[in-house]
Amino acid sequence: MKKFGVKSIVATGIGAALFFVLGRFVAIPSGVPNTNISIQYGVLAYIAAVFGPIAGLLAGIIGHFFIDFSYGWGVWWSWVITSGFVGLVIGFLTAKLKIDEGEFGISGIIRFNVAQIIGHLVGWGALAPVLDIVMYGEPANKVFIQGLVSAGVNIITTAVIGTLLCVAYSSAIPKKGSLKEEE
Repeated sequence: MKKFGVKSIVATGIGAALFFVLGRFVAIPSGVPNTNISIQYGVLAYIAAVFGPIAGLLAGIIGHFFIDFSYGWGVWWSWVITSGFVGLVIGFLTAKLKIDEGEFGISGIIRFNVAQIIGHLVGWGALAPVLDIVMYGEPANKVFIQGLVSAGVNIITTAVIGTLLCVAYSSAIPKKGSLKEEE
């Protein structure tokens, strides 16, 4: 498990802030009520994969809380919880990746994307709709459509943005043994 230290706390704060800004000001309507094409999940997945499940959980919860709060309609806790859950799952399932050591090849990309697909499908396809029904009495047909649309678009945006962020970050880290002493 990745250690949750000062570096992770800073990354969590930056991740939550980016999640908020992207979710609040770069949201693209999907055509399904109250459901957007959200590019912030690529950043959340990157934070979770590099800094661990706790950073992913907190960045998702804090970032989504401030998105809802800033709109003034109240905080929709079922979706706030789900954003945190998605970050947590991605963080756990990518714990063995060594992105922060400069290693993120094809197998890392596959593992990262399998993790994010599982996180989004379970989170948005099951957890969010069930919480909407239990917490708010929402109609099942409405919330499962919203959840599945959210899962689909979040999987796509995370596959593109999250993968690119992980590849770029990993590429910027010097590989072990790459620095040699000159004679």
